[in-house]
Amino acid sequence: MSEHLKGLLITTFGVLLVVPDSLFVRLISAEPMVIAFWRSLISGVFVFFIVAFLYGARGFKDVVNAGLPSLIYGILIASTAPAFVLAVSNTSVANVVFILASMPVFATIFSRLFLGEPIKILMIITMAIVAIGLCFITYGSTTIQIASWKGDIWAVYVSVAFAAALTAVRSAKAVSMIPAIPFGYIGGALVLAFFIAPFEVQVDDWNLILMHGTIIGASSCLLTLGPRFISSSEVSLLVLLESVLAPILVWFVLGEYPGQYALLGGCIVIGALSFFNLFNLYKLKKV
Repeated sequence: MSEHLKGLLITTFGVLLVVPDSLFVRLISAEPMVIAFWRSLISGVFVFFIVAFLYGARGFKDVVNAGLPSLIYGILIASTAPAFVLAVSNTSVANVVFILASMPVFATIFSRLFLGEPIKILMIITMAIVAIGLCFITYGSTTIQIASWKGDIWAVYVSVAFAAALTAVRSAKAVSMIPAIPFGYIGGALVLAFFIAPFEVQVDDWNLILMHGTIIGASSCLLTLGPRFISSSEVSLLVLLESVLAPILVWFVLGEYPGQYALLGGCIVIGALSFFNLFNLYKLKKV
Protein backbone atom coordinates (compact mmCIF):
# COMPACT_ATOMS: atom_id res chain seq x y z
CA MET A 1 0.00 0.00 0.00
CA SER A 2 1.37 3.42 -0.99
CA GLU A 3 1.85 6.19 1.56
CA HIS A 4 -0.72 8.32 -0.26
CA LEU A 5 -3.40 5.61 -0.18
CA LYS A 6 -2.61 4.98 3.48
CA GLY A 7 -3.16 8.68 4.22
CA LEU A 8 -6.46 8.72 2.33
CA LEU A 9 -7.77 5.66 4.17
CA ILE A 10 -6.66 6.85 7.62
CA THR A 11 -8.12 10.34 7.14
CA THR A 12 -11.38 9.03 5.67
CA PHE A 13 -11.86 6.60 8.56
CA GLY A 14 -11.10 9.41 11.02
CA VAL A 15 -13.76 11.62 9.41
CA LEU A 16 -16.34 8.80 9.40
CA LEU A 17 -15.73 8.21 13.11
CA VAL A 18 -16.43 11.85 13.97
CA VAL A 19 -19.68 11.98 11.94
CA PRO A 20 -21.88 10.66 14.81
CA ASP A 21 -20.36 13.11 17.33
CA SER A 22 -23.34 15.47 17.24
CA LEU A 23 -25.79 12.55 17.25
CA PHE A 24 -24.30 11.29 20.53
CA VAL A 25 -24.78 14.75 22.05
CA ARG A 26 -28.44 14.61 21.01
CA LEU A 27 -28.99 11.05 22.29
CA ILE A 28 -27.35 11.45 25.72
CA SER A 29 -29.85 12.94 28.16
CA ALA A 30 -27.31 14.44 30.60
CA GLU A 31 -26.61 18.16 30.99
CA PRO A 32 -24.42 19.61 28.19
CA MET A 33 -21.41 20.24 30.45
CA VAL A 34 -21.62 16.71 31.87
CA ILE A 35 -21.53 15.39 28.29
CA ALA A 36 -18.55 17.65 27.57
CA PHE A 37 -16.76 16.41 30.71
CA TRP A 38 -17.03 12.72 29.82
CA ARG A 39 -16.36 13.37 26.12
CA SER A 40 -13.12 15.14 27.03
CA LEU A 41 -12.02 12.78 29.80
CA ILE A 42 -12.62 9.49 27.98
CA SER A 43 -11.17 10.67 24.67
CA GLY A 44 -8.19 12.22 26.48
CA VAL A 45 -7.42 9.01 28.37
CA PHE A 46 -7.81 7.00 25.15
CA VAL A 47 -5.33 9.20 23.28
CA PHE A 48 -2.96 9.22 26.27
CA PHE A 49 -2.60 5.43 26.19
CA ILE A 50 -2.19 5.42 22.40
CA VAL A 51 0.58 8.02 22.64
CA ALA A 52 2.27 6.21 25.53
CA PHE A 53 2.21 2.96 23.53
CA LEU A 54 3.50 4.48 20.27
CA TYR A 55 5.92 7.15 21.50
CA GLY A 56 6.60 6.48 25.17
CA ALA A 57 7.72 9.35 27.39
CA ARG A 58 9.65 10.91 24.50
CA GLY A 59 6.45 12.05 22.77
CA PHE A 60 5.25 13.97 25.81
CA LYS A 61 8.70 15.51 26.37
CA ASP A 62 8.81 16.80 22.79
CA VAL A 63 5.47 18.55 23.23
CA VAL A 64 6.53 20.13 26.53
CA ASN A 65 9.78 21.30 24.94
CA ALA A 66 7.83 22.90 22.07
CA GLY A 67 6.83 25.63 24.52
CA LEU A 68 4.21 28.24 23.65
CA PRO A 69 2.73 26.60 20.50
CA SER A 70 1.92 23.38 22.38
CA LEU A 71 0.45 25.35 25.30
CA ILE A 72 -1.78 27.37 22.96
CA TYR A 73 -2.80 24.20 21.11
CA GLY A 74 -3.69 22.38 24.33
CA ILE A 75 -5.77 25.26 25.72
CA LEU A 76 -7.67 25.73 22.46
CA ILE A 77 -8.36 22.02 22.05
CA ALA A 78 -9.56 21.86 25.66
CA SER A 79 -12.04 24.67 25.04
CA THR A 80 -13.55 23.16 21.90
CA ALA A 81 -15.22 20.20 23.65
CA PRO A 82 -17.62 22.20 25.88
CA ALA A 83 -18.12 24.75 23.11
CA PHE A 84 -19.09 22.04 20.61
CA VAL A 85 -21.55 20.44 23.03
CA LEU A 86 -23.10 23.85 23.77
CA ALA A 87 -23.37 24.53 20.04
CA VAL A 88 -25.17 21.25 19.32
CA SER A 89 -27.38 21.73 22.40
CA ASN A 90 -28.51 25.20 21.30
CA THR A 91 -28.93 25.00 17.53
CA SER A 92 -29.44 22.47 14.76
CA VAL A 93 -26.73 19.95 13.94
CA ALA A 94 -26.73 21.16 10.34
CA ASN A 95 -25.97 24.72 11.47
CA VAL A 96 -23.09 23.51 13.62
CA VAL A 97 -21.34 21.38 11.00
CA PHE A 98 -21.91 23.87 8.19
CA ILE A 99 -20.36 26.62 10.33
CA LEU A 100 -17.48 24.32 11.29
CA ALA A 101 -16.83 23.77 7.59
CA SER A 102 -15.71 27.41 7.44
CA MET A 103 -12.65 26.61 9.55
CA PRO A 104 -10.20 26.86 6.58
CA VAL A 105 -11.25 30.49 6.15
CA PHE A 106 -10.27 31.37 9.72
CA ALA A 107 -7.10 29.28 9.39
CA THR A 108 -6.12 31.33 6.34
CA ILE A 109 -6.63 34.58 8.25
CA PHE A 110 -4.57 33.36 11.22
CA SER A 111 -1.82 32.09 8.93
CA ARG A 112 -1.63 35.55 7.39
CA LEU A 113 -1.61 37.35 10.75
CA PHE A 114 0.79 35.11 12.67
CA LEU A 115 2.83 33.21 10.06
CA GLY A 116 3.03 35.92 7.40
CA GLU A 117 1.58 33.70 4.67
CA PRO A 118 -0.03 35.52 1.72
CA ILE A 119 -3.74 35.12 0.95
CA LYS A 120 -4.39 34.26 -2.70
CA ILE A 121 -7.12 35.98 -4.72
CA LEU A 122 -9.08 32.74 -5.09
CA MET A 123 -9.12 32.30 -1.31
CA ILE A 124 -10.38 35.87 -0.84
CA ILE A 125 -13.25 35.13 -3.23
CA THR A 126 -13.91 31.85 -1.41
CA MET A 127 -13.96 33.66 1.94
CA ALA A 128 -16.53 36.16 0.62
CA ILE A 129 -18.79 33.37 -0.67
CA VAL A 130 -18.45 31.44 2.61
CA ALA A 131 -19.44 34.61 4.50
CA ILE A 132 -22.62 34.80 2.40
CA GLY A 133 -23.37 31.16 3.21
CA LEU A 134 -22.89 31.80 6.92
CA CYS A 135 -25.31 34.73 6.73
CA PHE A 136 -27.99 32.42 5.30
CA ILE A 137 -27.34 29.89 8.07
CA THR A 138 -27.56 32.55 10.77
CA TYR A 139 -30.74 34.02 9.28
CA GLY A 140 -32.24 30.53 9.17
CA SER A 141 -31.76 30.28 12.93
CA THR A 142 -34.43 32.94 13.37
CA THR A 143 -36.99 31.01 11.33
CA ILE A 144 -37.10 27.55 12.96
CA GLN A 145 -37.42 26.42 16.58
CA ILE A 146 -34.56 23.90 16.66
CA ALA A 147 -31.97 26.55 15.74
CA SER A 148 -30.69 29.53 17.72
CA TRP A 149 -28.09 32.22 17.20
CA LYS A 150 -26.59 31.29 20.59
CA GLY A 151 -25.65 27.86 19.30
CA ASP A 152 -24.40 29.41 16.06
CA ILE A 153 -22.03 31.65 18.02
CA TRP A 154 -20.64 28.65 19.90
CA ALA A 155 -20.13 26.89 16.57
CA VAL A 156 -18.25 29.92 15.22
CA TYR A 157 -16.06 29.84 18.32
CA VAL A 158 -15.25 26.15 17.76
CA SER A 159 -14.34 26.89 14.14
CA VAL A 160 -12.11 29.81 15.16
CA ALA A 161 -10.48 27.83 17.99
CA PHE A 162 -9.69 24.85 15.76
CA ALA A 163 -8.27 27.18 13.11
CA ALA A 164 -6.06 28.88 15.71
CA ALA A 165 -4.97 25.48 17.05
CA LEU A 166 -3.96 24.37 13.55
CA THR A 167 -1.98 27.58 13.14
CA ALA A 168 -0.14 26.80 16.38
CA VAL A 169 0.64 23.32 15.02
CA ARG A 170 1.99 24.78 11.78
CA SER A 171 4.22 27.17 13.72
CA ALA A 172 5.98 24.15 15.27
CA LYS A 173 6.11 21.79 12.30
CA ALA A 174 8.96 19.71 13.68
CA VAL A 175 6.88 18.51 16.65
CA SER A 176 3.90 16.13 16.50
CA MET A 177 1.04 17.61 18.51
CA ILE A 178 -0.74 14.29 19.06
CA PRO A 179 0.76 14.01 22.59
CA ALA A 180 -0.72 17.44 23.39
CA ILE A 181 -4.27 16.21 22.76
CA PRO A 182 -4.63 14.24 26.04
CA PHE A 183 -3.22 17.18 28.02
CA GLY A 184 -5.86 19.44 26.48
CA TYR A 185 -8.80 17.07 26.81
CA ILE A 186 -8.01 15.78 30.31
CA GLY A 187 -7.08 19.27 31.53
CA GLY A 188 -10.35 20.64 30.17
CA ALA A 189 -12.31 17.85 31.87
CA LEU A 190 -10.64 18.57 35.22
CA VAL A 191 -11.61 22.23 34.97
CA LEU A 192 -15.22 21.31 34.18
CA ALA A 193 -15.30 18.92 37.15
CA PHE A 194 -15.29 21.90 39.54
CA PHE A 195 -18.57 23.22 38.13
CA ILE A 196 -20.67 20.10 37.49
CA ALA A 197 -21.87 16.86 39.06
CA PRO A 198 -20.30 14.42 36.56
CA PHE A 199 -22.03 11.31 37.88
CA GLU A 200 -25.54 12.69 37.49
CA VAL A 201 -26.12 10.50 34.45
CA GLN A 202 -28.96 8.16 33.55
CA VAL A 203 -27.96 4.47 33.72
CA ASP A 204 -28.95 3.98 30.08
CA ASP A 205 -26.59 6.78 29.02
CA TRP A 206 -23.33 5.21 30.22
CA ASN A 207 -22.88 2.99 27.16
CA LEU A 208 -23.43 5.98 24.88
CA ILE A 209 -21.01 8.11 26.92
CA LEU A 210 -18.28 5.46 26.73
CA MET A 211 -18.78 4.97 22.98
CA HIS A 212 -18.84 8.73 22.42
CA GLY A 213 -15.54 9.42 24.17
CA THR A 214 -13.78 6.42 22.63
CA ILE A 215 -14.86 7.30 19.10
CA ILE A 216 -13.75 10.93 19.49
CA GLY A 217 -10.38 9.77 20.87
CA ALA A 218 -9.86 7.40 17.95
CA SER A 219 -10.87 10.01 15.36
CA SER A 220 -8.53 12.58 16.95
CA CYS A 221 -5.58 10.21 16.49
CA LEU A 222 -6.50 9.29 12.91
CA LEU A 223 -7.18 12.88 11.83
CA THR A 224 -3.81 13.95 13.22
CA LEU A 225 -1.92 11.02 11.66
CA GLY A 226 -3.57 10.74 8.22
CA PRO A 227 -2.85 14.27 6.92
CA ARG A 228 0.89 13.58 7.17
CA PHE A 229 0.63 11.48 3.99
CA ILE A 230 -1.70 13.55 1.78
CA SER A 231 -2.05 17.15 0.64
CA SER A 232 -3.91 19.79 2.63
CA SER A 233 -6.48 20.11 -0.17
CA GLU A 234 -7.26 16.40 0.04
CA VAL A 235 -7.57 16.67 3.81
CA SER A 236 -9.97 19.60 3.51
CA LEU A 237 -12.14 17.77 0.99
CA LEU A 238 -12.34 14.65 3.15
CA VAL A 239 -13.18 16.68 6.27
CA LEU A 240 -16.11 18.22 4.38
CA LEU A 241 -17.64 14.73 4.38
CA GLU A 242 -18.65 15.33 8.00
CA SER A 243 -20.52 18.48 7.03
CA VAL A 244 -22.56 16.45 4.55
CA LEU A 245 -23.04 13.19 6.48
CA ALA A 246 -23.64 14.46 10.05
CA PRO A 247 -26.89 16.39 9.29
CA ILE A 248 -28.12 13.48 7.15
CA LEU A 249 -27.45 11.03 9.99
CA VAL A 250 -29.27 13.17 12.57
CA TRP A 251 -32.10 13.84 10.11
CA PHE A 252 -32.46 10.08 9.48
CA VAL A 253 -32.24 9.00 13.14
CA LEU A 254 -34.05 11.86 14.90
CA GLY A 255 -36.01 13.50 12.09
CA GLU A 256 -34.27 16.86 12.65
CA TYR A 257 -34.97 18.95 9.55
CA PRO A 258 -32.49 21.86 9.54
CA GLY A 259 -34.59 24.26 7.47
CA GLN A 260 -34.24 25.58 3.93
CA TYR A 261 -31.95 28.50 4.81
CA ALA A 262 -29.49 26.27 6.67
CA LEU A 263 -29.43 23.85 3.74
CA LEU A 264 -28.94 26.69 1.26
CA GLY A 265 -26.20 28.30 3.35
CA GLY A 266 -24.54 24.93 3.89
CA CYS A 267 -24.54 24.22 0.16
CA ILE A 268 -22.92 27.62 -0.48
CA VAL A 269 -20.21 27.04 2.16
CA ILE A 270 -19.42 23.47 1.13
CA GLY A 271 -19.64 24.29 -2.58
CA ALA A 272 -17.21 27.21 -2.30
CA LEU A 273 -14.69 25.28 -0.22
CA SER A 274 -14.99 22.18 -2.42
CA PHE A 275 -14.26 24.22 -5.55
CA PHE A 276 -11.30 25.92 -3.88
CA ASN A 277 -9.78 22.62 -2.73
CA LEU A 278 -10.45 20.82 -6.01
CA PHE A 279 -8.78 23.68 -7.90
CA ASN A 280 -5.74 23.49 -5.62
CA LEU A 281 -5.64 19.71 -6.03
CA TYR A 282 -5.80 20.10 -9.81
CA LYS A 283 -2.88 22.54 -9.76
CA LEU A 284 -0.92 20.19 -7.50
CA LYS A 285 -1.44 17.26 -9.87
CA LYS A 286 -0.23 19.35 -12.84
CA VAL A 287 3.08 20.18 -11.17
